[in-house]
Amino acid sequence: MAAALSTACGGGGGGNSNTTVAAPVTPAPTTASCGVETQKDFVFSVAQDWYLWYDEMATVNQDDFATANEYLAALTAPLAEDFRDPGFSYLTTVAEDEANFTSGAFIGFGFRFAVDDSGRYLISDAFEGAPAFQAGFERGAEILAVDSGQGFVTMREYEEQGATLDTIFGGSIEGLEREFRLLIDGETSELTVAKRELDVPPLAAAPGTLERQGLPPVGYIHLRSFTLSANSALDEAFAELSGQGITDFVIDLRYNSGGLVDVASRFMDLLGGDIADGQIAYSISHNEKRVSENEDFAFSRRAGSASPLRIAFITSESTASASELLINSLEPFAEIALIGSDTSGKAVGQYAFDQRGCDTRLRLVTFESVNGEGFGGFYTGLIDTGRFTLCAVEDGFAGAFGSEEDALTAGALGWLNEGQCPVNINNASGRQTLRRGPQPITANDRPDRRSTWVQ
Repeated sequence: MAAALSTACGGGGGGNSNTTVAAPVTPAPTTASCGVETQKDFVFSVAQDWYLWYDEMATVNQDDFATANEYLAALTAPLAEDFRDPGFSYLTTVAEDEANFTSGAFIGFGFRFAVDDSGRYLISDAFEGAPAFQAGFERGAEILAVDSGQGFVTMREYEEQGATLDTIFGGSIEGLEREFRLLIDGETSELTVAKRELDVPPLAAAPGTLERQGLPPVGYIHLRSFTLSANSALDEAFAELSGQGITDFVIDLRYNSGGLVDVASRFMDLLGGDIADGQIAYSISHNEKRVSENEDFAFSRRAGSASPLRIAFITSESTASASELLINSLEPFAEIALIGSDTSGKAVGQYAFDQRGCDTRLRLVTFESVNGEGFGGFYTGLIDTGRFTLCAVEDGFAGAFGSEEDALTAGALGWLNEGQCPVNINNASGRQTLRRGPQPITANDRPDRRSTWVQ
């Protein structure tokens, strides 16, 4: 059967992006076994009925593949080649899937890191209340070395060894410790941190206003992920901002790879419900076997809904799925610019299908979305559609979120203040390809500069 959770997820490594709509139910094959062969049968049965491009799937022999995920990847390979489904369809477990979309819970230290052009490993985000945050990790701190049990090893040495991230930082084991040597504000510190189960706070930094001399304040909200826990946080944020006459907003989605689409719909209502009440926000369409599931979703005014004239969205190649849906849906109703770099490119969504009697969940691309004017198809990013302004600004991985010491926030304020892209902010480098999942790190093959890796 199809689970009640449908998704518009970002696929691969870090996050998933979902939509909670009334998910259709389809019979799954009754199986006495949950082994690999029955999983393959399940995948093929559901894909033939629900996959958005079922008639473009490859013809392959399922006996040639050791796992059901490998079989699914082979079936959908033609759609990966043109970026329509580069890993967005996958098999997982019910428990893991539900944890992803409820709160983003995981076992870890509670920080993100990125690698800059000079090869420095920089903390890009330390989750509030997490072990790393409590130990003193700060955004912009450089990871110099890590002691994984045999003494400190520098990040350059790990690269030369071809060490994986699991080797350096350890796996998802509660209580696992690492000692970190960090450079924080010019001083070297050695901090010991232990992993534990975490619920990632949905908002990074407190929502609030950015003051401007001689101009009304700007509303600032930084959403990490569209999880269920974001609903109340967004309601509280807009309640705090309402009544202040705010018409300019900075919405920070720089590391937001997606989440539940019903949460994205709530964000749309809060951000645009007052100016677009009753107007179509987005529509979803399925394959011709499932046209009865096609649906339009309209903006609805809520308590605290804003009336924006201009919105600066902070984005990166990690910005995907439900984040892109939010931006694309609001584009017809406000002046919008993207600050940072182009988005990931995911104009489709998944439903969750559970194999009856098994702990197997299939996330399968089943629908695509367009905004109220019929525009979608952003398979290589929103900017590539030609419909959005991009102010190309590098994320320096330094400065508090929502402060002018952060290059992306400064760039957003520059566009809002001047009505054009700022010229005194470092331009972003060219588009790069995101790498996903555990990878060996070598001197010539490190994580992309604008990827952020969660530990």
